Amino acid sequence: MFNALLFDLDGTLTDTDTLHLQAFRQLLHEYDGRELSQDQFDAQISGRANGELFAELFEGASASQCQALAERKEALFREMSPKLEPLPGLIRLLDHASTHGVGMCVVTNAPRLNAEHMLAGLKLSDRFDHVVIADELAKPKPDPLPYLTGLQRLQAHADQALAFEDSLPGVRAASAAGIFTVGLATTQTPQRLIEAGARLVIDNFEDARLWALLGTDRAPAGIDETAG
Repeated sequence: MFNALLFDLDGTLTDTDTLHLQAFRQLLHEYDGRELSQDQFDAQISGRANGELFAELFEGASASQCQALAERKEALFREMSPKLEPLPGLIRLLDHASTHGVGMCVVTNAPRLNAEHMLAGLKLSDRFDHVVIADELAKPKPDPLPYLTGLQRLQAHADQALAFEDSLPGVRAASAAGIFTVGLATTQTPQRLIEAGARLVIDNFEDARLWALLGTDRAPAGIDETAG
């Protein structure tokens, strides 16, 4: 049924939002002593590309200053994440897709250094056909361009693809590209993901409903196929 799987990175392949929150808190404290709550992070920062975000966070700073601040924050994040763990069921899903000749692509708002760092830390650098870096395109998520680019590189049509996303900008981007979007409830509530356009919301890749969607009647080991 599906011949392409497109994955966000942060919060989707691995749960990294706590690390990003810590990095932003340290950066803002260093810059002007500002505090950042979990609610503020979830509503205003999570899943957004750095360009617009840093101009908003640091009003009055020049473009070069914002770039330097973004690089500092991402360096802090990489220092905090020497070892990352894939979400439960991810490796099984990647193996399943590889066995059935399904193309796979990462589509992320993360900068390339972060993407390479995370994929290497997860030992997944060679598992994806393409890695689309939204900041290297004309428009990042929530614009659909990154997902449209992923489809183009996989030579797939939207109605043949599944997208996996945890952030509201990401869900909006994938949905706007016409892709059936599965929300990962790692950083947002199921209700908010559905309101953003997710067609199915799961906690991780072991959910039996995902495997039914993929066209297999065998759920991963330890999962009740009647759940959900």
